[in-house]
Amino acid sequence: MEHEPIMTETETTELKKSLAELKQGLISLAAMLNKHGQAELWFGIAPNGKAVGLDVNEKTLRDVSQAIAAHIEPAIYPQITQQLIEGKQCLHIKAEGWQQPYLAYGRAYMRVADEDKKLSASELKNLILQSNQDALRWENEPSGLTLEQLNTEKISHFLARADLPPDSAANALEKLDLLRQGAPINAAKLFFADDPIQLRCAVFATHTSSTIIDRHDFDGDILELLEEAEKYALKNIHIGMRLEGLRRVDVPEISLKAIREALVNAFCHRDWRDPDYVQVAVFKDRLEIRSPGKLYGGLTFDEIRQGNVSSRRNPRIAELLRRIHLVEAWGRGVPLILENAPDASFIEIGGLFITRFARPSALEAAADTSLKTGTESPETTQETPGTTQETTQETLGTTQETLKTTQEILLQSLRQQPRMTTVALAQATGLSADGVKYHLTQLKRTGKLRRHGPTKGGHWEVITKADE
Repeated sequence: MEHEPIMTETETTELKKSLAELKQGLISLAAMLNKHGQAELWFGIAPNGKAVGLDVNEKTLRDVSQAIAAHIEPAIYPQITQQLIEGKQCLHIKAEGWQQPYLAYGRAYMRVADEDKKLSASELKNLILQSNQDALRWENEPSGLTLEQLNTEKISHFLARADLPPDSAANALEKLDLLRQGAPINAAKLFFADDPIQLRCAVFATHTSSTIIDRHDFDGDILELLEEAEKYALKNIHIGMRLEGLRRVDVPEISLKAIREALVNAFCHRDWRDPDYVQVAVFKDRLEIRSPGKLYGGLTFDEIRQGNVSSRRNPRIAELLRRIHLVEAWGRGVPLILENAPDASFIEIGGLFITRFARPSALEAAADTSLKTGTESPETTQETPGTTQETTQETLGTTQETLKTTQEILLQSLRQQPRMTTVALAQATGLSADGVKYHLTQLKRTGKLRRHGPTKGGHWEVITKADE
């Protein structure tokens, strides 16, 4: 019985039977890098995809490495390893690089399907022009930092997440193509500097931004802010539950996968020349994730919904996120959001790209109000793009029973410690100082809380029904 091929040749994979084809293999390597910035070259596997094997020893690895260094320019730093395929020893070369054009034996080639096309003078000129245009991107510009100003622990953590071997900061950034003349570029700063960027988050009392309940600004690198943004969103939307056997599983009212993908898109594809922040805005009826910069390169909303992305604002940042498995593939961000949150909508307002998720809990509350009063809630009559008309018991579950309100937590804290400061209350609730002050004011207005004495040295009194 004939075996199925273990792999096939593609625009990023080339198969060679033996090292007698080394020259053609290196040409394929350069051609694939010129097309996609990444390439895999196998020796010991026939073009039909079946392993035939070859003799591999330390000298073999050294000879191949020296041939790559001698005949491909600019320099690349591939991973060259022995692999056992179907019981046969094979040689695997994996390379990445973004300094196009790459020349093999003094000529430029471009990968087309599974073939290597020699570039004409005009085609080479266009490739050089494109490469120069890429060099002008914000992510590729000098960061103004030195290697010593980057956080080596962050670099080591990134290498581990990307399944790359430990290395020095200089070698790691060189291999990731994040250095220019020995200095880090902006993309490196985003990932490995201490607190290079900011994130702005806020919760609003209604469906407008007129009343802020809580606001918090975070400083950090791009990975830290992705985590903070996700935590803030989840903390301020409703969480229901479902049972899997005897185990309780929390279920956010908005898909976590959709929120996470929208946040990655916001940081990955934003216009970094715009000084504004990525923003997470939680309204009573919706969650918005806002990113500076409109759609790039003439893209339309229909094209991004279909996953057709031909123009890329920050390919290097996206590639770094892909390495640690936060980005799956080019152009898949919006389709992935819609797969997990079909009612999500996308708009552009004032230079911002906004991903908007409706909050089912707001619709449930409006429905309850309508049933009790026979009228529509004024806060839900305003049309909101992407507002969902359905909610499920599985999603909302026992939200009201299982979650304490922020104000209840504040009252409980003040019953136990009447002299707690605003800072201590903020730590206890996870709110900002402004958020705590807002809620304390509301509690005083509703007669649930009373202040005795001055700001410093005074204390709080929680009013119970018996006291009224």
